[in-house]
Amino acid sequence: HEGIGFTAKRLFGETKKPRHITGAELAEGLRQMALERWGMLARTVLERWGIVSTMDFGRIVYALIDAQMLARCDEDSLEDFRGVYDFRKAFEAGYRIKPDTVNA
Repeated sequence: HEGIGFTAKRLFGETKKPRHITGAELAEGLRQMALERWGMLARTVLERWGIVSTMDFGRIVYALIDAQMLARCDEDSLEDFRGVYDFRKAFEAGYRIKPDTVNA
C-alpha cells in the first residue's frame, strides 16, 4: 500500500486527480521508492524478501487483490508486471554516491 501511495504521489502530485495506476507504473514507483529508502542496498533488501523480478511485485499485488485489499480493472493482468525492467540493471546501473556525502 505504501508503494501505491508513493507511486500515486509521484505520478499525480497533490493537484492532479488520481487515476488507475498500471502495473508498469507501479513497478517503476516501487523501484524509485526502494532506491530512495535503501540506496545501493535496494536490490539486496528486496532479494532478501524473495523479490527478484517485477513479476514478484505483481504476485504481491495480486495476493492483495485476492485478499480484497486492492481492486483491479478488467484490463489489468498479472502479465502487466512481466519484464518491466531487469532488476540488476534497474537497481545498480547509474547509481552513484554523491561526492559531498563521502568522508575523506
